[in-house]
Amino acid sequence: QVQLVESGGGLVQAGDSLRLSCAASTRTLGMYVMGWFRQAPGKAREFVAAINRSGSSTTYAEYVKGRLTITRDSAKNTVYLQMNSKRPEDTAVYYCAARIWVIGTSLSNYVKEADYNSWGQGTQVTVSS
Repeated sequence: QVQLVESGGGLVQAGDSLRLSCAASTRTLGMYVMGWFRQAPGKAREFVAAINRSGSSTTYAEYVKGRLTITRDSAKNTVYLQMNSKRPEDTAVYYCAARIWVIGTSLSNYVKEADYNSWGQGTQVTVSS
């Protein structure tokens, strides 16, 4: 497992942009599929986005397509989530997750909580209307 630390959360107004970062403790982050999840108050944790090892492929939850972008910088061992046009319903704790890529799998195999075995502590994002 790898240790993950999220940062960049805070209070923003609707329509604003925000970039979250996830710093990993490993120098072999290139071996991992990385994902972002979020958990709103009173709701279950839900998938947001995932990115493959090289950064060449991404997948998003339908409700965030076009507003969020996941990227990674392997040289910095960091994954990012750029969030544009924030909405009040985006208020949640955002979590970074990691899993060593398994041969034969695609990003469609990394869209559930159970698909990951390393998690950060989360960063709170609050969007005011």
